[in-house]
Amino acid sequence: MTNQSSVRTETKAKFTTFQIALVALMTAITCVMGPLSIPIPISPVPISLTNLAIYFITCILGWKLGTLSYILYLCIGLAGLPVFSAFSSGFGKLFGPTGGYLIGFIFLAIISGICFEKTNNKLLLIIGLILGTAVCYLFGTAWLCYQANLTFYQGLWAGVIPYIPGDLVKIILAVLFAPVIRRRLEAAGFSLR
Repeated sequence: MTNQSSVRTETKAKFTTFQIALVALMTAITCVMGPLSIPIPISPVPISLTNLAIYFITCILGWKLGTLSYILYLCIGLAGLPVFSAFSSGFGKLFGPTGGYLIGFIFLAIISGICFEKTNNKLLLIIGLILGTAVCYLFGTAWLCYQANLTFYQGLWAGVIPYIPGDLVKIILAVLFAPVIRRRLEAAGFSLR
């Protein structure tokens, strides 16, 4: 008869120490890039580097760890550290005109991370990142319209259309350079996923 307390079961750790450290590092990078924004006079939504950070992070970490990294960033900002656009923070930002984008970034992280995991085809990656960005735009525009009492058409002009050219540039930068960074880390022996 075997004593159950002497039976040892091996379980695989959910995250390696390296993965935890990398998620923390990527969260810190988002905390540095997120506040850097350029206000534009025609909209309450500034030009932000948060989506660029998400593209790179989800390419490197994959969708699960990349989304976790973004959610940690979101929690840091909600806790009061000034990591959101224009060095803002708190629940006031979440419930303000740009709060829909903060929620939409979760879906952007999931969709872009899945795209980077499933394909290396640059055209498919661009299409996938555009899709993820469109979902983020949808959340952001819906909330902006609600907060500012705008029609959906007005919301598109205030929160989407002026940002499309810059976001396309960010998508192209991510598709060109993020996979290179991931491959170099993997070649150096770091298991990222």
